[in-house]
Amino acid sequence: MIVLNVTYKCRPGMRGAFLERIAAEGIGAASRAEDGNIGYDYFIPVEGDGEVLLVEKWRDEEALAAHAAAPHFGKLKELKPIYVVDTVIERFKV
Repeated sequence: MIVLNVTYKCRPGMRGAFLERIAAEGIGAASRAEDGNIGYDYFIPVEGDGEVLLVEKWRDEEALAAHAAAPHFGKLKELKPIYVVDTVIERFKV
């Protein structure tokens, strides 16, 4: 299994709008429906104003690669420059 901890550092005051847009575009739901997805959940840290943590769990490299090629992943890439100033990805193979 591959686990990604993705921390989005949002522009000031944009975290709520970012999460609303992700939901409106169906990005989380589409990702959860993908073959090989084990988990895809967003968290708002108690501390760290403006941050969003996404924890992704994928069956294997092939499932993760298919996710990266999915249209909803492309939509997320389009949205990030509007709402996000930095993205930190931690990758674990378990």
